[in-house]
Amino acid sequence: MYVSETKIVVRYAETDKMGIVHHSNYLIWFEAGRTDFIKGSNISYSEMEEKGILIPLAESSCKYIVGAKYEDELIIKTWIKEFTPVKVEFGYSVIREKDQKEIAKGSTLHVFVNSDFKIINIKKSHSEIFEKLRSLHNL
Repeated sequence: MYVSETKIVVRYAETDKMGIVHHSNYLIWFEAGRTDFIKGSNISYSEMEEKGILIPLAESSCKYIVGAKYEDELIIKTWIKEFTPVKVEFGYSVIREKDQKEIAKGSTLHVFVNSDFKIINIKKSHSEIFEKLRSLHNL
């Protein structure tokens, strides 16, 4: 299984009055990790969109374990948890680099749709992209 790693340094604007990262930022970081993960398959979101494949979010979850703080250096680990021709679920682990502590974990579920937002089977419609993503899941 391929796992990508995306480095993030917490910016001051990402913290709240309590001095910890606001919860909404974790989903943004998940997206950054997911984008890097997809690049690992030698394709990009924009290439997929040019081919008529969109991957909207259907579900998201995040468990907050320990709050991150300003200037913490984090690693977002991203992998495919489940993959079918019509959907993909990504898993995430947010690691504080200095002590290797997992501070959050979560997942996002996405469906493959066309430009009319109709669910498509990418194994049938775009087999080359299906194979690239499947290879990352099966590594």
